[in-house]
Amino acid sequence: MDLTALLLSRLQFAFTVSFHIIFPSFTIGLAAWLTVLEALHLWTGRPAYRLVFEFWLKIFGVAFGLGVVSGIVMAFQFGTNWSVLARMSGPIQGPLLSYETFTAFFLEASFFGILLFGRPRVPPWFYLFSTAMVALGTTLSAFWIMANNSWMQVPVGYVMENGAFAPDDWLKILFNPVLWVRFPHMLLASYITGAFCVAATGAWYLLRREFHSEARIMLKMGLYFGAVLLPVQLFFGHLNGDYVHDYQPVKFAAIEGRWHDEQPAAEVLFAVPHPGLETNHYQIAIPVLGSLIGSMSFTSKEVGLTDFPPQDRPPVIIPFFTFRIMVGCWLVMLLVAWTGSYLMYKERIEQTRLLLWATFLSFPLPFIATLTGWFTAEVGRQPWTVYGVLRTADAVTPFLTAPAALTSLVVFCAVYSFIFVFGTYYIHRLLRAGPEGLLVLPPTAAIPNRPMSVVDEHRFTPPAHHVAAGE
Repeated sequence: MDLTALLLSRLQFAFTVSFHIIFPSFTIGLAAWLTVLEALHLWTGRPAYRLVFEFWLKIFGVAFGLGVVSGIVMAFQFGTNWSVLARMSGPIQGPLLSYETFTAFFLEASFFGILLFGRPRVPPWFYLFSTAMVALGTTLSAFWIMANNSWMQVPVGYVMENGAFAPDDWLKILFNPVLWVRFPHMLLASYITGAFCVAATGAWYLLRREFHSEARIMLKMGLYFGAVLLPVQLFFGHLNGDYVHDYQPVKFAAIEGRWHDEQPAAEVLFAVPHPGLETNHYQIAIPVLGSLIGSMSFTSKEVGLTDFPPQDRPPVIIPFFTFRIMVGCWLVMLLVAWTGSYLMYKERIEQTRLLLWATFLSFPLPFIATLTGWFTAEVGRQPWTVYGVLRTADAVTPFLTAPAALTSLVVFCAVYSFIFVFGTYYIHRLLRAGPEGLLVLPPTAAIPNRPMSVVDEHRFTPPAHHVAAGE
């Protein structure tokens, strides 16, 4: 196995997982918000809630489909590029992925059709229940994926049998304290992503002076949710830092940009790490703060990268900078959410076009924060695939050649780019069309093998009539 094939396989997996994670991080939060919207519609009877729900349901459906398509490739890569990992970790990772299918996919497949086509056929309470079940399904999917990844980060509850990781204690695997720190962190990231996408869309409509009532609902709910969730995310982010500090000290040292032991340790705000010289250039640091963050102590000794052999260190530059980009995005989002929430409370936000523009332009930030957070976690784990017990170089398919890896990488990049361009284009068209328009409710006699039975001119009724009637 040559290094080029290994590098190409790593690039391929990084590209596909980075592309895929964009969509679940959006749809998980959006599904939860759709549940809130439907509940508000039933509670208040406001037509605007129904319009906003139907509008975002279309976008959710497109993004959900893109996430499913882009995620299918992930499982195949374990067999094609990482067969040693698949063989050794299959007794643990296989059941975890199967549980995702039996729980998350089952709920999503069972109730998503009701969301799309079942409103006129089921009672309003059952439609709300179906929306909640889809949201629960997306949440369970995130849980099983995080359970899988957290086991790779901190492997527990296993024994070695015939050269493979065999589960010894499923309770340790599923109740690993690392999982129950990382899962809420990812879930909150998804909720924040959905909140800022919704708020940015509302700000865009207000800037264009369109769909005023619906735009205010989007902006208000998105900003309020963001203002509440971002401080909670900071708390779970700190807990994530604690687990890295305790279980992966070399990753923690790389994130901190700390090359040598320090007591007390300074916190490096900015620097340009130089791995060859094992030092930082242009460093800006705050004394003592590193010990306080790492150990909640003013005098603790914090280890540096030189305590570990060079072959056991991650590539320092990537986790060092991606972590700071993630934190920077969080700070900007917090400023936008808190300022916007204050102006919304004071009924002055529509007169503050600068804040509307800031909200609109902030929609990429949660995606960037999610991606850079994953880069920090995954690149910082190197050179291990299963931390401490299976190196990445040993996990790749032994007979994989560089030309084969390059071919699959190029094909995946081309196909994913095609999917992304047309998916984004279609979502953009939905956003430009906006939430207003006539709701088409298929007649109860419509059946899947007679799609034209949906077309009935008598069913084209202004949405307010349906909403007021509680349909």
